[in-house]
Order: sequence, then structure tokens, then C-alpha cells
Amino acid sequence: MKRGFYTIMTAQFFSSLADNALFVVAVELLRTRGAPEWQSAALVPMFALFYVVLAPFVGAFADARPKGQVMFVSNAIKVLGCLLMLTSLHPLLAYAIVGLGAAAYSPAKYGILTELLPPSQLVKANGWIEGLTIASIILGVVLGGQLVGPLVSGHLLAWESKLPGVGLGIGTPAEAAIALLVLVYGVAAWFNTRIPRTGAALRHMPRNALALLPDFWICNTRLWRDRLGQISLSTTTLFWGVSGNLRYIVLAWAAAALGYSTTQASSLVGVVAIGTAVGAVVASLRMRLEHATGVMPLGIAMGLLVVFMNFIDNVWVAAPFLIALGALGGFLVVPMNALLQHRGHNLMGAGRSIAVQNFNEQACILFLGFLYSFSTGMGLSAFGAITGFGVFVAGAMWLILRWHRRNQRDHAHELERLLEIARRDDLHG
Repeated sequence: MKRGFYTIMTAQFFSSLADNALFVVAVELLRTRGAPEWQSAALVPMFALFYVVLAPFVGAFADARPKGQVMFVSNAIKVLGCLLMLTSLHPLLAYAIVGLGAAAYSPAKYGILTELLPPSQLVKANGWIEGLTIASIILGVVLGGQLVGPLVSGHLLAWESKLPGVGLGIGTPAEAAIALLVLVYGVAAWFNTRIPRTGAALRHMPRNALALLPDFWICNTRLWRDRLGQISLSTTTLFWGVSGNLRYIVLAWAAAALGYSTTQASSLVGVVAIGTAVGAVVASLRMRLEHATGVMPLGIAMGLLVVFMNFIDNVWVAAPFLIALGALGGFLVVPMNALLQHRGHNLMGAGRSIAVQNFNEQACILFLGFLYSFSTGMGLSAFGAITGFGVFVAGAMWLILRWHRRNQRDHAHELERLLEIARRDDLHG
């Protein structure tokens, strides 16, 4: 791997660490302020909102500027969102601003991989990036839980009281934790400034931003019509749609089934991430681009396993179960994500393809998150939500698998040509 790859990994680690810690802290902030439960559930779709709204623009923005610069600006926006959470602005709105920064960050983060590395290293690079991201999720959710716990929060509040001139109005553990996370985003921003330029040609962004809408629609349509792109895109869309909401569902399930506090429940979210990291790394070592579609049946198994969470009421059973669940997801998403990046890069360029991917995945998160938040507001229990999510993902993955097998039957020559391109690029870079 080139040296710049490790700088990208470090910047991604700290940014993702803060993102995941902030999610747990935001849940506690809402609970501390007496917000209804549906507002905590709404954090997930609010974070996804700008991914969907700005999808036609952020990809072109990432392709028009050096991606390290784009990542720096994105982290600055996240800092602004954190600071707004300490004001009178509603936490859901401030959290959406953090989501705006994340929406701008993602096309640059993944797009730079296809500029810096040859196709033969994409699966390996994705494995390391996803593995490190999962590690940051593990540490992030645990960090967030500990920051709002009585031990650490006491020290943070005592430290803040010695700095009366700051004027942030910090008075609760969640607010003190948010102030600390601003510094973590600052560390990520500093590493962004150290990312080297890849030398890839920049793509012009039109003065009239609305002109990007037809281009985005064409790119989205092109990827959905590609025989490999449509399958990898639908699989990753479903996976992230469910996974994005599952992290809150695990928090709610741990409270309902185990009686856990936010601090305790955050550890179980980290346990899922441990399994995902293992699955991601194993996939990066064992899978090749042309074999990526072979992991699709794991998505059906993952959905069925989610349903079995309803029968677990002991943490010693829950921990290994959640690790296995995460491992299936990690092994599924890494090769499919790499295949999607490969097809997208060939069809339209790195930044635009990642923006299309983000639009579809985050639209799924937004839709499922809205349904879950609405259902929670109407009285649906965590156990009912888990059953619904598990059945949904298993059924949807079964339909996607049938779709791919129909393509294999009806468009065999086209699929063989696309797989040969992936095989050649994988072998020769």
C-alpha cells in the first residue's frame, strides 16, 4: 500500500470515532432533556437526510477538488454541528448538520481509494478501511457510553467548571462529552491536511449546481442498469439501510431485554462491530472481485439471525451471538462494496459513483429509520421492530439473489464480459 493510504486510514479513524461516539452521546442528550423515545430513534434518519438531499452535488464536489481538502471541509462542518448541539437549537437539527458534513466526507473518503490504488488492491484496501472503520465504531460507541457515564462525566464537568470563560453553557454529562468530541474532529481535520494529492484529473463542476441533477440521474440510472452494478448496489443499499438503524435498535433492545443504561448498551453495539471487523478483514484476504456475488446468501442468513435476538435475555449469550451476526455482515459487505466501486469507477468516476451509492444507501436508512421512528411513536416495542427488520432483510436479500440468478440465465454473455473485466483488473491492476 502507498504511504498516503495510511494517512487516509488515520483521518478516517478519528472522524468515524467521533461520529459514533456522538451518536451515543446524542441519544443520552435527548433522554436527559426528556425528549420522547421517537426522537432518539429519529437521530438515524436525520443523520441520513443530507446524504439523500445533497447526493447529486457532493459527488461532483468531491471530483472537482483534491479529496483531502474536501475531507477537511467536511470535518469542519461536523465541528459546527457539534457546537450547535450545545446551543438552544434542537439536537435533531444540529445532528442533521453533522450528517451534512458526513455526506460531503464519504465520496472523498472512498473515491480517493480508486485514485490512489490499482483495482487489484481495492478489495484489500476496502477490507482495511472497513476494518478500521469498524474498530472506530467499537471504540466510538464505547467512548460515547463512557463519556456520559458517571465516572468520566464527573471529571469532564469538573474540568469545564475551571474554564468559565469558554461560555458553552455546559451543565450535563452529554454536553460535556460533545465539547470533548469537537477536539476529536479537530484531530481528524489535521490528518486531512496531510493527505497527499493523487494527481488524478479533477472534473469540472458547473456554476449552476442544478445542472448536476440530470447528470446525477443519468449516473444513478447507469449504475442500476449495469448487470453487476445493480446487484452490488441493491445489496449494499439493503445492508447499510438495516445496519444504520440496527445500532439504535440494539440500544433499545438492550434496555428492554437486559435493562441496560445507555453506557452499558453502547458496549453491545461495539460487540456487533467486533464481529463486523473480523468478517471484513477475512473477506479482504479471501475474496476477489469476480467472486463477490457469491456472498449474497449470507444476507439471508443475517436477516434470519436478527429475528433470534428476541429470544435472548442473557448477556453471555448475546455477546457471541452479536459477534457472529456482525461477522456475517462484514464478510458480505466488503466484496460487494469493492465490486460496486469498481463498476462505478469504470462507468462514471469515483466521486459520482460513491455519491450514487450513498444516495441509495442513505435513502434506505432514511426510509427504514422513518418507519421505525413512526412505529415507536405509535407504541411498537423493540422486539417487534427487530422481528420486522429481520424478516425484511431476509426477504429482500432472497429477492435480490433471484434477480441475480435471472441475470445469469438471461444475460450470461454480458455478465461474463463484466466479470472478465473485474478478473483482469484484479489480477493486473
